[in-house]
Formats: sequence, structure tokens, C-alpha cells
Amino acid sequence: MHEAQRDACVAAARAGGKILLGYFRRLDPATITEKTKNDVVSAADRDAEAAIRAELHARFPGYGFLGEEGGFTPPEARGGEGPGGPPVAHRWIVDPLDGTLNFVQGFPHWCVSVALWDADGPVVGCVLDPLREDCFLAARGQGATWNGKPMRVSQQAGLDGAFLATGFAFQLGDRWPRFNAALDRVFPRAKGIRRAGSAALDLAHVACGIFDGYFELGLKPWDLAAGALLVQEAGGVLTDWDGGQGWFESGNLVVGTQGVQLELIESLRA
Repeated sequence: MHEAQRDACVAAARAGGKILLGYFRRLDPATITEKTKNDVVSAADRDAEAAIRAELHARFPGYGFLGEEGGFTPPEARGGEGPGGPPVAHRWIVDPLDGTLNFVQGFPHWCVSVALWDADGPVVGCVLDPLREDCFLAARGQGATWNGKPMRVSQQAGLDGAFLATGFAFQLGDRWPRFNAALDRVFPRAKGIRRAGSAALDLAHVACGIFDGYFELGLKPWDLAAGALLVQEAGGVLTDWDGGQGWFESGNLVVGTQGVQLELIESLRA
């Protein structure tokens, strides 16, 4: 199931990745602007999203599209597929460049994230790291792969000695005290905590067993739409910071192996 959607997901991610590789460390500073303070966007983001959108629209013109740079386009505005076509709930959720600040600074850690969601959640998802030629891919109920080979979360049993990823941005704002207090409790127990600046790649790296867990507040739908499915299909556990399933709506996400995720939740809620 979902073979055509999965192929479209990968093709679109690769189309965006090709654009980004052409811009990386060659970006004209004049094309970089701030959406809000310290939240930048560039010609690379916009051109990559256009390439991704074109690829997906050519294959599935009846699906909606939510992109970080272009906003939401409902199926009806895209020509639809008429009676018998996909329900309105089908929409692509795309981050054409997750890790934009890394990208514009020349720091080699960023990716493309493409996912298809329906009324029941994620259907297919791809996180592509063009620099390392790493392709992380999953489809609902069919497992997850890393460059075509099956991947699973790590076997880390608990928080003590875990290797973790996290994220925090200038836009965290008044959520910072909550995050800082949680970090204070988690830090002494973890083997290491990394903040590399790309939520989608952090989730992919949990799914393939590099990280044992990950936590962040205030993510956007395009930050986690693909990565969440990767973790689920690789055997990981996802909740919000309260241990519930409101992570997509709130953007407050905690993931990991079963033991790590459980103990992370306990620490974050303490």
C-alpha cells in the first residue's frame, strides 16, 4: 500500500535537495530575510519548496499542500480529482529546508522533510539529508528504512546513560523556563545531549538508533510531520510533554525507545 505516495515523497524530497545543494555555501546574502527576529528564510527555501510542490502536484493534483514558506493550499484550489478522488484530509506537509539558520551560516546539518497526512495521521514520510545522501523513509504499517535498509530505534533501556537530542530556538519565548527546568533534570542522567538545529533530522536519527530519545517544545507541523512517522514505524514511542497524544497540535514532543521515553516524560513533568 501507498507505493505511489511513497515514491512521490522521495522524488519530491530529492527535487528539493537538488535545489538546496546548488545554493549551499553559495547563497547570496541579499536573498536572506527575517520572517521574525532570528527566524530567517532565503531564496533556497522558497525555490526548494516550489520544486517540491511541483513534483507532488504533478503526481497527486488532488491533495492539499502545507508548506513552511507557502502556507496551506486546500485540494479544491489545486484542481482536485473530482468525485472518487482523495478526501480533503489528504495533505502534504513539507519543510523544504529544516535547519535554515544552519544552512545560511554554512553549517552542514540540514534536511528536507516531506510527509503525507490524512485524517488518521501520517501516511508516508521522508527525511532526506542531501549532504550525507541519507534517505529516511516510512509508510504507515510498513516499517521504516534508512537508505533502503530496515531501521529500528536503539535498545537503550532507560534515561540513565542515554544519548539524547533536543532543540530550542529564540522563538521559545515564555516557554524557556519550562524547558530550562526540564533540561536541568535530564542533563545529569544522560550520557550526552546534542542540539544540532534540525528537528526533522533529530527524529530521523532517533528512528535509526543514533539518538535514544529527543524532546522539544513548540515545534511546527512541518518540523515533525515526517519524522514522527519514522519514529513510530521504527518502534519508538511519541507523546506530548504531558504524556498524551496532543503532540501534533501543541508541538511539544517527547520521543524515544520505550524505556527512555517513559523516563523522559517523568523527568519533564517533575
